[in-house]
Amino acid sequence: MTKKIVIALGGNALQSGSGPATAEAQLEIVRKTCAYIADICSAGHEVTLVHGNGPQVGRILLASETAKDVTPAMPFDVCGAMSQGYIGYHLQLCLGEALRKRGASKSVVTLVTQVVVAEDDPGFQNPTKPIGAFYGEVEAKALAQDKGYVMKEDAGRGYRRVVASPLPKEIVEIDAIKKLRETAVVITCGGGGIPVLRKADGGLAGTAAVIDKDFAAELLAEEIGADALVILTEVEYVAIDYNKPTQKNLTKMTLAEGERYIAENQFAPGSMLPKVQAAMKFVKANPSGEAIISALDKAADAIAGKTGTVVVK
Repeated sequence: MTKKIVIALGGNALQSGSGPATAEAQLEIVRKTCAYIADICSAGHEVTLVHGNGPQVGRILLASETAKDVTPAMPFDVCGAMSQGYIGYHLQLCLGEALRKRGASKSVVTLVTQVVVAEDDPGFQNPTKPIGAFYGEVEAKALAQDKGYVMKEDAGRGYRRVVASPLPKEIVEIDAIKKLRETAVVITCGGGGIPVLRKADGGLAGTAAVIDKDFAAELLAEEIGADALVILTEVEYVAIDYNKPTQKNLTKMTLAEGERYIAENQFAPGSMLPKVQAAMKFVKANPSGEAIISALDKAADAIAGKTGTVVVK
């Protein structure tokens, strides 16, 4: 059975953690990613893509700040828009190529997307969203002191800068997305969307934050009436007691089990926690739909019910 699917791509879909951070190296990773996505499209599923931008927007910001004596530094929301453009271009280029190889004629389009957040969102008081590169403890402390960054340890992988991560409330371009989906694979809400505040006069103003792409993908899935929300990451299953001798991979997780595991701090903030929370939110809003968390290279099998963690009511 074909499905209307929103796919959220994790950082491993865009670059290698161990490879160089050049545009050329990232393009090769994206080319491999798009082969998996093209297989899903070729199976007849209607796919809409959302992607993260943590490392990319961090580097864009760093480059902008480093060059401030030569050219004015760009504000954070503008850096997010820049990341949407270049990541979307890479995905368009490679997914279009992969679809043509499979005899598919569907076009691929990127929509620079604004997402409204609340000015009083508690995320602005407690930055949690990792962006940019990983650092050792000494270097992280130096950055915190010299630049005023908030640095936090990220799931045992090192230290990263963290910024505010407010929840998405409204996708500004949702009507355009619905129209574009009729004829194209749409890449939207890149990096969670450009965070904007709704002004008293109804206008919009950008703000310094990064919306979690999993929550943005969940809102998008609700808005377009998706059958499935598929969150792709580096691991095949959600696990409890992760990286411990007692680790247990979960093939199915109920909402009640998810609440219990969250209360037990089983899932790392900024890593697996938002994925689980987004999946649970989608199932609560759409009990007839399904939410799947699995690895990028297992995406087709996960959609077919052969692997991955399925979140159910």
